[in-house]
This record gives sequence, structure tokens and C-alpha cells, in this order.
Amino acid sequence: MKIAAILISAILVNNFVLSRFLGICPFLGVSKKVETALGMGLAVTFVMGLASVITWLVQIFVLDLLGIGYMQTIAFILVIAGLVQFVEMVIKKTSPTLYQALGVYLPLITTNCAVLGVTILNIQEKYNLIETLINGIGAALGFTLAIVLFAGVRERLETAPIPKALEGFPIALITASLLSIAFLGFSGLSLFQ
Repeated sequence: MKIAAILISAILVNNFVLSRFLGICPFLGVSKKVETALGMGLAVTFVMGLASVITWLVQIFVLDLLGIGYMQTIAFILVIAGLVQFVEMVIKKTSPTLYQALGVYLPLITTNCAVLGVTILNIQEKYNLIETLINGIGAALGFTLAIVLFAGVRERLETAPIPKALEGFPIALITASLLSIAFLGFSGLSLFQ
């Protein structure tokens, strides 16, 4: 039951983009097309899931054992940077069009505060290895859900009659705020908080 609560909480109740407001840069930058948003979401899911497990292992078996917990942020950023380099190489080889579409936002996963945030929260919440993996994947699926929903709305807005003053980024911010308000409805799932 706790695993399900962690998963649902990470995806809906405590969504990293729409509730915790982490990972906004790629959320706003890569959400113009659903395909690109989905590709970014999958890349973030892979990085977040793997980074959660590896950083948990680094924390438990290196930082805690050596008494250098103060090095947590630096160690975690190094792990995340290495994973992002790996993902970037794989996407470049397997899908050059997706690689081109993601552009500068793919290397920015390294500095995506949602990825670092989930790894640190796993340690702060004192999750075990399985709970860490579930929370990491759940947070990434929540990110993917948010960015794909947002991209779908933005695609529809391209053909909508929008006042000139609101075209482009202003309507994107209004849309993001409305999507965030919609996700507040999940906060009533107190069982999962």
C-alpha cells in the first residue's frame, strides 16, 4: 500500500512541475509539440529513475560510510551529469530528429532541479531502495504527464483566436497556471500525502 501511495503521490498530488514547481525550464521550453514533450519526458523518466537508485546507493554506501554527507549535492550532480551524457549519446544515435528537436534542453536535464530535487527528497524522506525507485519513476511520470498535457494544450492554442497581447509566452504562462490549478484538485487525496 505504501508503494502505491508513493507512486500516486509523486505523479498527481506532489507533481514536481505543477505542485512543487521544479523543472519549469524544460516544461516551458520543450512543450510546443507533443512528440518533443514525450521524448523529453521519456529521457527525464530514464534519468530520474536511474539517478534515484544510484544516488541512494552513493548516499548509503559512500557518503554516509565516509561521513561526508555534506558532499551530497556535488556527488548527486556528478551522477546526474553522467547519466544525462549517456542519454544524450543514446538519443543522438537512435533518434537524430528527436535529438535535434530537444536541442539545448537535453543537456539541461543535468541542471533540471526536478531531477536533483527527487534524489535529495528520497534521502530526506528516508526511503528504502524500492521506495526510492518508485518515487523517482513516479516523479518522472508526473513530469511527463504534465509536459505532454501542456504540449497538447499549446498545440491546440496555435489555432485558437488569441488576443495579440497574449500570443506566445503569455498564453503559455496562463495555460501552465490553469493546469497547475487543475492539479490542485488531487491534493484532496489525503491518503497519499
